[in-house]
Amino acid sequence: MCRVFPTSLKGAALNCFHTLVKQFTAQYATSRPHHVTSAALASLWQGDDESLRTFMERFARISVKIRNLNPEVTLHAMFIALKPKSFVDSLCREAPRNMNELRARAAGYIQMEEHSAFRDQVREKSQAKPDSGHKDKMKVTNDS
Repeated sequence: MCRVFPTSLKGAALNCFHTLVKQFTAQYATSRPHHVTSAALASLWQGDDESLRTFMERFARISVKIRNLNPEVTLHAMFIALKPKSFVDSLCREAPRNMNELRARAAGYIQMEEHSAFRDQVREKSQAKPDSGHKDKMKVTNDS
């Protein structure tokens, strides 16, 4: 039906319709979905204060949008994007065989990172509180 409509127009109405088609296309051309390529991974970097969990989630959100993503490209992009820490050292010592192994190893390091952050938080709280009841009580006697 939509393809038949312009054939029913003549003269100025047909010109207006063609103008409308061009304006509509120009207006909404940027609204079309763009395909994400592996180049998007090259622009990713783990932020200075960004946790491994947050980075891995962000990396995964982008990588699932890439069609036919080569696992080797993914691993290379990950090596480049991560901050130099123990997880990267582990990946350099023994490269993961596949993405599932990479995710499993990342999960272990995420857990260690979160335990460490929790432990540091508990220590900060305990140092901020005045010591009450934790000191050894000494009995003072006057023997003189």
